[in-house]
Amino acid sequence: MHQTPEIDAASVPEDGFLLDVREDVEWNAGHAPHAVHVPLGQLAARVSDVPQDRDVYVVCRSGGRSAQATDALNDAGWRATNVAGGMKAWEMSGRAMTSENGNDPQVA
Repeated sequence: MHQTPEIDAASVPEDGFLLDVREDVEWNAGHAPHAVHVPLGQLAARVSDVPQDRDVYVVCRSGGRSAQATDALNDAGWRATNVAGGMKAWEMSGRAMTSENGNDPQVA
């Protein structure tokens, strides 16, 4: 078994490609402003939405689903890194968030 590469939420580069694999309701409640949303269940069908020529940082709510996505992407030739602690850690580190529902952004 291999080790899933991880990065602290506070260390994700501002211009990094951030892939959010949470469900729609979680995304709508709050997400990083520049993140790209592809729910984990749709990743295989939408993998062409993820660039292969740059590092990809994968985030979910707490790090479990994003670790699965990170491993799958790396196994398929991407350069993916899991955001440790997910959006909960992102929020705790004070990183920018926005919502799609008009409410103050939160991690649902």
